[in-house]
Amino acid sequence: MINKFLVKVIDIKGDFDLGILILRALTGLIMFLNHGIGKITSGVARWDRLGHALTDLIGFEFTSVIFGFMASFSESVGALLIVAGLFTRVSSLLLFSTMVVASLKHIMEGDFSELAFIYALVSMVIMITGPGRHSADYHLGKKFD
Repeated sequence: MINKFLVKVIDIKGDFDLGILILRALTGLIMFLNHGIGKITSGVARWDRLGHALTDLIGFEFTSVIFGFMASFSESVGALLIVAGLFTRVSSLLLFSTMVVASLKHIMEGDFSELAFIYALVSMVIMITGPGRHSADYHLGKKFD
């Protein structure tokens, strides 16, 4: 049984859309469950702390809650949109931006967060390639063609 499965997996010849689906679905779901849901539901005090990751770099302290909410939104709602393949490039751009800020914050603190860097990289790949055939974007686009 395992041999049949391995032969099928090895025999998949360049199924780009399946690869993008797996990348989108797993990355988005893990982001949502491990990072997004806790941040979006935690409220204004946490959004303020999150927003300081950016406002400490650029100033504009009064916008920390807005930026914190945007980061929480990209890691929760944006991640679910990536899973569904709906507004995929925009959602990936938001998540990419959030992860770049998170990476910069860690670097400025003398640390390197591989996880934030990997999420940024995956978001960039999805942004460039698009969601593929197995997505809401693809099927909605076909209806408007």
